[in-house]
Amino acid sequence: MVVHENPRLPLDEDQVDRIFRALADATRRDIVRRTLTGEASISQLAAAYDMSFAAVQKHVSVLEGAGLVSKYRSGRERLVRGNPETLGRAQALLNGYEQLWRARLGRLEDLLAAE
Repeated sequence: MVVHENPRLPLDEDQVDRIFRALADATRRDIVRRTLTGEASISQLAAAYDMSFAAVQKHVSVLEGAGLVSKYRSGRERLVRGNPETLGRAQALLNGYEQLWRARLGRLEDLLAAE
């Protein structure tokens, strides 16, 4: 399946895996949160964590590979910006799972009520 930039279109399985693996780490979730409220340089992000600059760069690379952030150069700095479209697509996937389970639970409740 081809991944489209339209948030209404489904994600392919590889993209889903990359997104949720990236979000499985608390530091990466925090980087996403910080970069959704405003862009930040990798240096600014590194200052917020008790880890090396290189470790923060690796976290940002994982997030970028998942499409959750994008990096660009501004002068001598590498700025990071969150990508809300990818989060929206992941949310749509989770909403689909929720609807599926709510429907199943509704059918189970109907069966139990009928007995």
